[in-house]
Amino acid sequence: METENKKAEHGNDVPSDEDIKISEDLLKFIEKSPTAFHTASNIRAELIKAGYEELVEGKSWKLEKSGRYFVVRNESSVIAFRVPEADFGGFMIAAAHGDSPAFKVKENPEIGASGAYTKLNVEKYGGMLISPWFDRSLSIAGRLVVREGNRFTTRLVNVDRDLCMIPSLAIHMDRTANSGKKYNVQKDLLPIIGSGACEGTFMDIIAEAAGTEKENIAGNDLFLYSRTPGSIWGARREYISSGHLDDLQCAYGLARGFLEAGENQRAVPVLAIFDNEEVGSGTKQGADSTFLNDVLARIVTGLGLNREDIYEKTASSFMVSADNAHAVHPNVPEKADPVNQPRINEGIVIKYNANQKYTTDAVSKAVFRRILEKAGVPSQDFTNRSDEAGGSTLGNISNVHVSLNTVDIGLPQLAMHSPYETAGVKDTAYLIKAMKVFFSASLEDTGQGSYTLEFNE
Repeated sequence: METENKKAEHGNDVPSDEDIKISEDLLKFIEKSPTAFHTASNIRAELIKAGYEELVEGKSWKLEKSGRYFVVRNESSVIAFRVPEADFGGFMIAAAHGDSPAFKVKENPEIGASGAYTKLNVEKYGGMLISPWFDRSLSIAGRLVVREGNRFTTRLVNVDRDLCMIPSLAIHMDRTANSGKKYNVQKDLLPIIGSGACEGTFMDIIAEAAGTEKENIAGNDLFLYSRTPGSIWGARREYISSGHLDDLQCAYGLARGFLEAGENQRAVPVLAIFDNEEVGSGTKQGADSTFLNDVLARIVTGLGLNREDIYEKTASSFMVSADNAHAVHPNVPEKADPVNQPRINEGIVIKYNANQKYTTDAVSKAVFRRILEKAGVPSQDFTNRSDEAGGSTLGNISNVHVSLNTVDIGLPQLAMHSPYETAGVKDTAYLIKAMKVFFSASLEDTGQGSYTLEFNE
């Protein structure tokens, strides 16, 4: 690794035993997190295990110095934070998202087909690569609302077995199949769950998996997910493949960095995992909601400070928006920018866009590169081709509600938005290492375009 925080030396991608161990743990986390609801639940469990107290938005918050807290909204978004013992100057925030593109099960989902099959009526959630969904073992997971009289309780569900599949049409019946295909979701993407004799049994299967009676289910948010196990592979075991790497690789890395970071007496470390990034974040639990702003304001007021302090401390804050980035493709390298071509296992990617689809600017780049330098972690740059429109993420959306210096980053990957994506074994470890330093640092806005970054030694 180069000392000046440039790209890692090409070919230096042999994972260490620790890199492999981290990736194996990431795959276990992803396996337990087939939906954003499960992701939030698993992060909640880790926070409780680490001694964090859960707060409820509908009740008053009594915060104490040195306290550890978290709050969940909609059972699918989580924000956690630590209060320093001393007076603090601002917030060090890192955010990712817990949702991924998938097929959502519609209401009244069962459809008979030719008397021979029972299918599920589904619709797209997010912008996905469709073709990899065919001919895979799939199942259903999500949340239910169970009613007991006038009481409504959320319950997670995962039918933890191979339940359904979307079959391809044989090449004999579509001779143009390998010449490019436009898919009609309503016609081509409906999964089979059983024979015609199975009609009327879908909600029975869901109720059994959730340990409740079908009659008690008052509402549901259910999604298809791929059952293909994640794997570590390659000549040097340098690659990791799985569903949901975008963005659970970042969510996992941020969470581990947050929990493993040392004490910070100058700033409040904040971990935010949002839902609904893949559909624009415009929900009560998305980055385009009041969630983050509400939590930051309540931290300040919950410690006996006033509204003026909220603005002051936000000005001396910093945010990392972490969402995976496109690696240069082995077969289509011309789709990448001629110069900025991130490589798997060569470090954290800093993302830029002139139209501010990514928030990185000169200030946030300089600050974050210094953090990576301190952590001994290599970095790379990503920009879209100038003649290609790219995607966006939650950083610029969140900044509408909480305006502060923000950098957009990610880990390089292939096949983004496929149900089976590929990334680097070393890069998850890089992110954890960087976040441990980030959450121990603080940034002071000293006015007139001047900032001071400090590290807890």
